[in-house]
Amino acid sequence: RALSSPSQSERRSITNNMASKFAKVVGRPTWQQAMLRIADPKKSIPFYTEKMGMTVIDTLDFPQWSFKLFFLTTLPKGEEYKLTPGTKEAHDYMWSIEGTALELTHNYGTEKDDFKGYHPGNQEKDGFGHVAFNTDDVYAACEKLEAAGVTFKKKPDEGRMKGLAFAYDPDGYWVEIVKRATPGKIPNYFNFSQTMLRIKDPKKSIPFYEAMGMTVVRAKDYGDFSNYFLASSSNVEEGVEYTSLSNDDSKEKLSDMFGPILELTHNHGTEDDDDFKHYSGNEEGREGFGHIGFLVDDVYKACDGIREMGYGFKKEPDGGSMKGLAFAWDPDGYPVEIIHRGGIEFGDKRA
Repeated sequence: RALSSPSQSERRSITNNMASKFAKVVGRPTWQQAMLRIADPKKSIPFYTEKMGMTVIDTLDFPQWSFKLFFLTTLPKGEEYKLTPGTKEAHDYMWSIEGTALELTHNYGTEKDDFKGYHPGNQEKDGFGHVAFNTDDVYAACEKLEAAGVTFKKKPDEGRMKGLAFAYDPDGYWVEIVKRATPGKIPNYFNFSQTMLRIKDPKKSIPFYEAMGMTVVRAKDYGDFSNYFLASSSNVEEGVEYTSLSNDDSKEKLSDMFGPILELTHNHGTEDDDDFKHYSGNEEGREGFGHIGFLVDDVYKACDGIREMGYGFKKEPDGGSMKGLAFAWDPDGYPVEIIHRGGIEFGDKRA
């Protein structure tokens, strides 16, 4: 069926009907990371750096627990990164950024041929959907990626939605390639632009993330599903009333953002099924996506506020061996890491 764009009043009602019932979490929470597990960093790191234009800004190596973390982000074109990942200086930078990093987790040994691979999502009831990068020309970008050996789930002219594409990264995660509204405004060839998660009930999920300092910058109802696009404070333009923007204006604002947004996709009707639950990407045999994370000024005070929302914790700040960081559950059961701005003593092996 043909679908029309909702009017301004309809768009306002989408979010106003979910007006946050939770107090803002204290300590200025900012969205700092989205984590994916990778099998082989020798394949994944070049894909995201050489092909997608990201920079490894830090690493945390934990030989005592047999895993290593790589943190990548899109830096403004021309900005030279001079710090050495894995050093105290890089840690200080990483745990104070206003933007968002892609955290790639490598568990030692998964690079070997006998490892069966991670679960990239997008099967029945999977929560994680994709990451995305914006570019000025999707067609030219996809030709460039294909020439470099990248394979595709969907090329720009395939399927019903023309002009956007989904590439595969080395682990089979979907990487959406999206056209910018204003060519030339962002000089980078690619910029990391989104992480997509499916949610069961926006009336629960949206207030949770608004309490975490995020703003709904665009909402669109497609008939049988809706997308909600949330930005962290560093990505929000001061003075803009996003719910009052026309569909075209909100789409343009979204596409011209340099930093990534969190895209929450709601398939209508899931909220009415008491037994429905998305897989989070952390279940045995379905591991792939791991979590998202927020920086806060005080983990303990922030967790006091998060606790009031009633979804519980996977790890309290003083639980486990790493004191001073926490993992809360969001309404869908996705883990949300809460990290002290400035970092803590992680116990990693320094470079």
